[in-house]
Amino acid sequence: MPNILSIVSYQFLPPKMGGQKGIALFNQFLSKQVSLTCVTTKSNDPTLSPGYEIKNILPTSFTRYFNPLIFFTVSKLIKEKKITHVIIEHPYYGWLGILLKWFCKVKLIVHSHNIEALRFKSMNKWWWGILWNYEKITYKTANYCFFITDEDRLYAINKLGLTADKCTTITYGFDLNAIPPAYERQEARSFLEKEHNISPDNEILFFNGTLEYKPNIDAVLAILKKINPILLAVDFKYKIIICGKNLPAYLNNLSEYKDQHIIYAGFVDDISIYFKGADIFINPVVDGGGIKTKLVEAIGYNLSAVSSQSGAIGVPLNITDGKLIVVADGDWENFAERIITLSTNNDTPYSFFQHFYWGHIAAKAVDKIKSL
Repeated sequence: MPNILSIVSYQFLPPKMGGQKGIALFNQFLSKQVSLTCVTTKSNDPTLSPGYEIKNILPTSFTRYFNPLIFFTVSKLIKEKKITHVIIEHPYYGWLGILLKWFCKVKLIVHSHNIEALRFKSMNKWWWGILWNYEKITYKTANYCFFITDEDRLYAINKLGLTADKCTTITYGFDLNAIPPAYERQEARSFLEKEHNISPDNEILFFNGTLEYKPNIDAVLAILKKINPILLAVDFKYKIIICGKNLPAYLNNLSEYKDQHIIYAGFVDDISIYFKGADIFINPVVDGGGIKTKLVEAIGYNLSAVSSQSGAIGVPLNITDGKLIVVADGDWENFAERIITLSTNNDTPYSFFQHFYWGHIAAKAVDKIKSL
């Protein structure tokens, strides 16, 4: 059986954002099938890693990304633990993974969450080309690569020079294998009605994300200035709840939109209550790359969803049975119309969970690791 070392270069426990949840749950479900140890930063809580051991040996300062002494610390652990495979989350520790592959004779797997260079290109970072070449070298040197969407995998094959037999799609997942029971959803709905003074006959529309991240704040601006004015002009009873921390100060906690059916809930401790209690998830994200983890969670919690085309990358329509409606990027008239006409009566089908349940995803990853 593989004996895996997972290297995570930043804080992910406790998991709060989508990418953090992705690592925490991937490792949790992977550790149910193989032996797994995780090397990560000192900022992580080791008590929140069921099924695997946390080694808080990486510093929290930015110098950790190019400190050569880390190689000696990790290589010693590899020898002690008799590690056979190393998984690095993202390509940022590519140099470390490559050295461990060469000198410790382990198999190196890169678990990609985006084509990172393209994500930073979309954010107008001048250095994206440097990262593109570093990312390319990391992927090509690794024994195998996991990409989070088919689109990223095909880009790596066509643009970065990978061969098809060296990579596969290991998507972001959902930790339940079926929709929550009806009573939980009703309790969550009742909580939202009471907490935010929402009438029972209102449709609750929902968006969440880290609001210091430009693609997410651009989505919020699209809701406020493009989508909501259209909804206000028709006979449609609704409230829009926006959750997320670090809202830019210039939006003043959305106070000027309070009389326009907009509710800013800020950061909430248990986001699952909002997923369970809302009716429709709206996802007008048009850049940033990769799969939008919040969209997977929303459909898994049984929300219907309307998404821009870019925001729906990585979620196959044929497994959603009408729970997901996709519109062209920037077509806000159609976006609003689909919100109004979207049915919320059907449940998320089993085919969705066959594809996105973390247990199935981890099993696929283990099969690929064993084959190396």
